[in-house]
Amino acid sequence: MSKIQRFLIVLAVIAVALAFLWPTVSWYFLTTKANQSLAVGSAEQIREYSRSMAVADLEQLKGLAAKGDQSSLSPVKFASVIQAATKAYKDARKSVPKTWTATSVLAAFDNERAAFDGFEGVYRTKIMNLKAEHGKAIQLGLDLSGGMSIVIQADMNALAKKVGHPLSAADRADAMKRAIEVLNSRIDKFGLTEPVIRQQGQDQIYVEIPGAADPTRINSIIMGKGNLAFYIVNDEATQKLNDLLQTNPTAVDEKTLTVSDPNIVPAGYVIRKFYKKDKYGLDEFTGRYMIISETPGLDGNHIRSAQVSSDPITGQPETNFVLDKEGGDIFYKLTSANVGKTLAVVLDNHVKAGARIQEPIRDQVRMTGFNQDEAQNLALLLRTAALPVELSVVNQQAIGSTLGEDAVHAGIFAVTIAFLLVIGFMLLYYKGAGINTAVAEIVNLFIMIGVLSAFGLTLTLPSIAGFVLTIGVSVDANVLIFERIKEELRLGKGRVASIRAGFDKAFWTIFDSHLTNLIAALFLAQLGSGPIQGFAVSLAIGTICSLFTSLFVSHLIFDFETDVLKVKHTSISWRVK
Repeated sequence: MSKIQRFLIVLAVIAVALAFLWPTVSWYFLTTKANQSLAVGSAEQIREYSRSMAVADLEQLKGLAAKGDQSSLSPVKFASVIQAATKAYKDARKSVPKTWTATSVLAAFDNERAAFDGFEGVYRTKIMNLKAEHGKAIQLGLDLSGGMSIVIQADMNALAKKVGHPLSAADRADAMKRAIEVLNSRIDKFGLTEPVIRQQGQDQIYVEIPGAADPTRINSIIMGKGNLAFYIVNDEATQKLNDLLQTNPTAVDEKTLTVSDPNIVPAGYVIRKFYKKDKYGLDEFTGRYMIISETPGLDGNHIRSAQVSSDPITGQPETNFVLDKEGGDIFYKLTSANVGKTLAVVLDNHVKAGARIQEPIRDQVRMTGFNQDEAQNLALLLRTAALPVELSVVNQQAIGSTLGEDAVHAGIFAVTIAFLLVIGFMLLYYKGAGINTAVAEIVNLFIMIGVLSAFGLTLTLPSIAGFVLTIGVSVDANVLIFERIKEELRLGKGRVASIRAGFDKAFWTIFDSHLTNLIAALFLAQLGSGPIQGFAVSLAIGTICSLFTSLFVSHLIFDFETDVLKVKHTSISWRVK
């Protein structure tokens, strides 16, 4: 391979690593603690913050405008409102004021509601972008950031009673798999970052949640029933109720969900609220009600899969889901008897979606009439909302953040000392060639962390131990190469010929040693769990990166010294001149 090719490959790898590593650098070093706290909060907390800030800004601007204050607004203090006003002026195709005052900012909007929405949108976008950035950054494990570990018990006996027959091994495995998927969805939805959720034994689930976590809130997420079911809507009664609300907006009691006119709701039916996702991904009452049957037509536990696709003719998004055999039979009878009526998807007494039944349907169900976001939300809801088995917390432990900070500092200290000692030895023993090792090791660490970030892996103490070990593995490769170069120099060869021969003769030795190391790491990763798996994964990543830097980067550094710096002699030993 030519020098130019090696240079381009190394440059490309470093560029890719930098691109993946940038979110980590930005999050941990360029984002303030206050903004980090906001970004890792739940969607409810982000919404509350954005709205409270928008209200405060609006009231302050109104106060300044009422006083006739025409002084220029601080571009730092009022950065968010100026950004919102600038966008409003541009959207309206009006010229943007050169000087921002309270009056000119408010003049950008048609009314106070529009101003509030604009201000809130800026705050929301800022925090949501930070939240997305945090998701791309390297996550710290429970041992580094603190958090909670929870052991959850699945009640298989209750599930057997619910389905009416003893559970087979396949039934148990499927219930556990779906329960883990539901927990993943719930914990992520509530703004809890990077949970570790895995099955423990036959009927337990182990959960690790890094960072500060409220035990009460965690229990409410885990213990939520997640009752998803399909109900038939009484369209005639629903229309009567909506007509009544047009003339009497308070006709429905919000607490009891009963209506002042008892003739509106027929026997066997109940009133339920209709909800949609807001801009924060939270349920928001639309102001609409539906009157649905008291008894569900189909339980959501019969759903086996759900996904979004596009209509082949219209191109419109549609949500498709598949039922098991028992659910298909029930659904066919339900839809056959209610063609032309509306089917409501209800989760925990909240109506999430409604669709008209066009024809009898068995196990392959297609729901249309949604935009892309609504279709995606519905598919996620159908896939993960219903818990197939009742869960209970049997053990819960908290790890303080102070311990995590101490572990982070200890890990960084260990990596730093290991790196400095190794580089110090290489400089003393191999003289100028030790600089080659130092640069290669820095590139090696950089690429390793980039790979860790690219694959969204979690950094733990065992992972740090694996990286420390790979420093030694990488240096070992450099030692083999340097010794081969010294042998060629002793034979009287020149710098260029000795370096080329040294790399060629050491290639297969280095390759074989790294390959055996990689095989061991992969077996550990597959057969181990927890800390062992974390150590094995980081060791595997480090081994691959070490192979690249020792054969590509190190060789390129020698070539740079020869071709660019015009170095004639090789400083690689005290005994070889």
